[in-house]
Amino acid sequence: MPTDNTSQYWDTRYSSIGWREVSWFQEVPEPSKSLIDAAALSKADAIVDVGGGASLLVDALIDDAYTDVTVVDLSDAALLTARERVTSSSAQWVHADIRTWVPDRSFDIWHDRATYHFLTDPADQQRYWNTVRSSVKANGTIIISTFAEDGPEMCSGLPISRYSPQGLIEAMGDGFVTKSAERETHITPSGAEQKFVWIVATRTE
Repeated sequence: MPTDNTSQYWDTRYSSIGWREVSWFQEVPEPSKSLIDAAALSKADAIVDVGGGASLLVDALIDDAYTDVTVVDLSDAALLTARERVTSSSAQWVHADIRTWVPDRSFDIWHDRATYHFLTDPADQQRYWNTVRSSVKANGTIIISTFAEDGPEMCSGLPISRYSPQGLIEAMGDGFVTKSAERETHITPSGAEQKFVWIVATRTE
């Protein structure tokens, strides 16, 4: 089993399983799309999808006339899959490790579905939230989802950190005001159930 979330590992994962067969695949990217719609002040809001990979969320956003969507992922193979589908100049693509990525711009909405829970090292977790604080605009929105406390203990052969709603709120630390917290049951392509927690928060400082 790999000891690190390397780009090569995730490239192999996508190529061996197929982007529509990975456990996190959704034909309809909900509740992500609805939460972004509720948070957006305009279609010109700068949105970043952290760990978006080959997800269909970017397609849904571009199809709905959002004009500034950035997808960040560790897997170049996943990004290539999405880029082949979405050729609009409204989408930008960043091949980077979220643990070391330094954004060169700011965002109105930060979306992360099932990436943060792969960070099991406290130092990596702290760097993640430092990146959020430095790159999300004041009064910007953070939408984040992780495996719930009764969700899977592993994903794609890797250990993860599970969270209760309160635990995820506490992990965020200072500088955020929570707007909503909810649970979701995701059905994987193989028919398995996965319990998720979703938090929507605003950056205040």
